[in-house]
Amino acid sequence: MAPKTRALLLAFAAFGLGAATWSSYVHYALLTRPGYTSFCDINDTFSCTQAYLSQYGSFWGVPVALGGVLYFAFVLLLVGFGGRRQAQVRENIPAYIFAVSTVALAFVLYLAWASLFRLQAVCMLCVATYAAVIGIFIVSGGATKFPMASLPGRAAQDIAALVRSPAALVLALVFTVGAVSLISAFPKEAQSSTSSAPAQAARQFPPLTDQQRSDFLRWLDVQPKEDVPVDPQGAKVVIVKFNDFQCPGCRDVYFLYRDMLEKYSAAGTVKAVTKHYPLEPECNPSVPGGNHYVACEAAAAMVMAESTGKAAEIEQWLFTNQSKLTPDSVKQAASDIGGIPDFDARYAQALTRVRDDASLGSRLKVKSTPTFFINGRRIEGGLPPPALQAAIEHEMKR
Repeated sequence: MAPKTRALLLAFAAFGLGAATWSSYVHYALLTRPGYTSFCDINDTFSCTQAYLSQYGSFWGVPVALGGVLYFAFVLLLVGFGGRRQAQVRENIPAYIFAVSTVALAFVLYLAWASLFRLQAVCMLCVATYAAVIGIFIVSGGATKFPMASLPGRAAQDIAALVRSPAALVLALVFTVGAVSLISAFPKEAQSSTSSAPAQAARQFPPLTDQQRSDFLRWLDVQPKEDVPVDPQGAKVVIVKFNDFQCPGCRDVYFLYRDMLEKYSAAGTVKAVTKHYPLEPECNPSVPGGNHYVACEAAAAMVMAESTGKAAEIEQWLFTNQSKLTPDSVKQAASDIGGIPDFDARYAQALTRVRDDASLGSRLKVKSTPTFFINGRRIEGGLPPPALQAAIEHEMKR
């Protein structure tokens, strides 16, 4: 392996490792920090969140970003240890990397297809890792000087040499233990989504100080008030949420606010209403570029479940399984949980209600989800739970 080849492989692997590590951090923060947004969440087209929290963000429970960290670390290990001048396996290293990178290239091509054509979103950190994989594939392929058919025999000899080398065995053991530890420590989607709202709020959001409360309420009082046509039915505070079931922020505030709103609603002082604003043009003409391709089915499932009294159960299921939603999984949940065996037959009628909600959102100039109206005062993106509680108590005193 020529010094130039080794330098290029090290550079591509280091660049890819940096991008994959950053990706893993963003994915971790999305699962553990309610309301977190990444620098690469620019709009619906350029969004890392949509990629990481989609069904393509993890495979067999392992985040794709974490898989990238392990791949690039493995390449660095091969080049750094085996590519030294005195290493016996130096000649074979490019072929090993080329073999591994062939699999990696096929995987990133699949992810790129899913991102562009299924999610219709571009994850900039993902693109950086794709570029690194392609660079490693090209450089290692060009540096392989013998037929790949001879690679298994060479590998057998190198494995025998590896077993005789204490340093190589220690590196292999450290890499294996590190990989297992990283995968085990990374939070699973189900763990993050179903944790209780009070526990999250207590951990992430301390109570407001007197000064913070005073400043927030002064800000709230000067927000323009919209006429939102919802019957309060005797409640002093009406909270209307424009929602999309594939919106990570909508999921976060659902779990954060759920217990608090149930308490106030049971007392009859607050009426919490969900209005559907799917970011999918099939049922929301106001978002012609929307790419939440299961959002209409999800909203329709909740509408249908109102007739069976299972809307709350469907809502929880949709948010808990947000990253794995597909049209078929939504239909199955509607049947199993919502008691709706004839989803397709009722779909068109349910979409009429969804379109009405989306039309109302359009008239109110809703631009993103979640958007709340608290007694008509617009709140985009939601509030920390202590601030929401302060807003409710403030409105109750009016």
